[in-house]
This record gives sequence, C-alpha cells and structure tokens, in this order.
Amino acid sequence: MLPMSNVSPSGTPMAASPLTRAVLEIDEYAAGLGWDQPARLFALVDTAKLRVQEPGLAAQLGLDATDSGAATLTPVLQDELPAGTALDEFLGTIAWPGAVTGCALSLERLMLPPSAEASVPEGLGEKQLAAWVAQHPERQEVRMTVAVLRDGARESAIRLKDKDSASEVLTGADLVPGLAEALAATFAE
Repeated sequence: MLPMSNVSPSGTPMAASPLTRAVLEIDEYAAGLGWDQPARLFALVDTAKLRVQEPGLAAQLGLDATDSGAATLTPVLQDELPAGTALDEFLGTIAWPGAVTGCALSLERLMLPPSAEASVPEGLGEKQLAAWVAQHPERQEVRMTVAVLRDGARESAIRLKDKDSASEVLTGADLVPGLAEALAATFAE
C-alpha cells in the first residue's frame, strides 16, 4: 500500500472539515500576496446559503451552483483594518450580521521558540518587548490565520516564512488560543 499524500494537485493541503478548508484557503490567498502584508479580516458564510440568498455575489466570487453539495464555507474579505488602531480594540467594535457563520483573521507576527522564554528581560513594556523580539537571533516570521464559528468551533494555520510552502503549513484548533478567543468574542451578544 502506498502512503497517501495530504497535498492536493494544486499544492494545497487537503482538509476534512469545512473550517479547516476555509483556513487553508485564506492562508493560500495570503501567501499569494507575499509577506509584509497588513492583517486581513474575513467573514465566513455558508456557501449554499450564499448561492441562494446572494446569487450575484456568489457569481462574482466564482461559486458555481454545480459544485458538490458538501458543506463549505466561503471566506469574504472585509474592509481593511483601520490604521493605528490596536487589534484588540478593533475586534471589540465588530458585530456580525446573522448570515455570517464565522470569521477569520490572517496576520503576520514575529515569534520566538519556547527556549527563548527564559531570556526575556523582565519589566519590558509592549513596544520594548516587540523591539527586543525583533532583534532576537532566533526570531521567526510567521503568518497566522485563525478562524472561529458561531458554534464555538476553531481552527488555525501557521506558516513560517522560512518554510513558505503549502505542504509546511501547521494546522490545529488551539495554536493561537488568545486570538481565537478575541475572534469568538465578536459573536457575543
């Protein structure tokens, strides 16, 4: 028996759940734009409902009515995040209409390996810490795409700039829990 690849012919990792597929689709979109991009927010809508309720938008997005009946989510890019506004403050202003099933955010950050935690100087403010991380020799640039659904489901994808390939994208529900919590709060009533 031959091992099966988890990568489609297009190079995108295959995924079982609609939420994972949506996260990987957003990651692939962001990868196509290159690095050093601003954060991007997406509404996630039920594809079948979108075709029925907004056929013009579905056609504009290239959603063929003959696509398989499998449950899918369509990411819809939202307006740019306001410049100069902290991400947590911006997310606190969002309220989604009922037709939105979930949301996702794709953003780039610098990360350090766990081994570097012990060397973090104490008493640094947010800006000082960011500057310290930016100068650390073990820093890595990453793109994180995090998505949540109204029902509480979560998924994340992380792509390292050093391993910028669809086959190297790490996925999991709890990779970026703080950001997932912040996105989930946008659905709180």
